[in-house]
Amino acid sequence: MSINDLLKADDITKALAAFKAAESFDHKKFFQMIGLKSKSSDDVKKVFKILDQDASGYIEEDELKHVLKGFDKAGRDLSDKETKTFLHAADKDGDGMIGMEEFTLLVAEL
Repeated sequence: MSINDLLKADDITKALAAFKAAESFDHKKFFQMIGLKSKSSDDVKKVFKILDQDASGYIEEDELKHVLKGFDKAGRDLSDKETKTFLHAADKDGDGMIGMEEFTLLVAEL
């Protein structure tokens, strides 16, 4: 399964363009722009599995830095500051990683 099976490629392209500049990434706006907020919990979990590149069950900080490339290879890397801000917003248990439930909660609270 690919990300384009779950989300519209055009929406992803527009969202990536909106956050092309460094230090501009806002996960809430990004997830709204790509339509993730309106997806079912099962679809959000499928997106999580795609972004969890090493299939560890967690999105670690290094994977999070490259999260936009998980939506489209043309996506940029997040800056260290953007990565830490995103991680802090999602990491509810403080283990330094984002689990599937944390990701699902993050998308739901938009």
